[in-house]
Amino acid sequence: MEYRSSVMLFGLPLVHICLSRVVNGQFRRGIATGWIAIGDIAFGILFACGGVAVGGISLGGIAVGALSIGGLAIGALAFGGLAIGIIAIGGAAFAWHAAVGGLAVAHEFATGGVALAQHIVPPPARGASPLSAIPHAPFRWTDAVWLALIVWVLLRVASAVRARRNP
Repeated sequence: MEYRSSVMLFGLPLVHICLSRVVNGQFRRGIATGWIAIGDIAFGILFACGGVAVGGISLGGIAVGALSIGGLAIGALAFGGLAIGIIAIGGAAFAWHAAVGGLAVAHEFATGGVALAQHIVPPPARGASPLSAIPHAPFRWTDAVWLALIVWVLLRVASAVRARRNP
């Protein structure tokens, strides 16, 4: 099944949904590329959802993006079984700023079963959000530069995938 919206922004469809199918007796994975992408493999600038998802907000078995949720999540804010990011929350969480998890490893702050960081934060009170244990850091201009760089890289990857698929 494939759906591609007729609305295009910067050469990419606003919505692209592409799921696996059998063509001429051969199995074809659905590779979706767009601003909002849903497929077996999805590259979405704003949102991606799939087995492998790369996008601003990504959900999938393997998720890469600014906000990532998945079995393996890599991103600025990552939630997953194995989470890697600036802030990571998961079974095993590896982060630069703060990590929360069964195994939490971070440069700055960590809380969890086994926590390794410069500052070990005691677990939050029962019923409280895990993020409440992490001290707040102000938003810096370098954060905006990193987010802009992530968006630029996602646009480049999406256009390269699109160019390779449609010669």
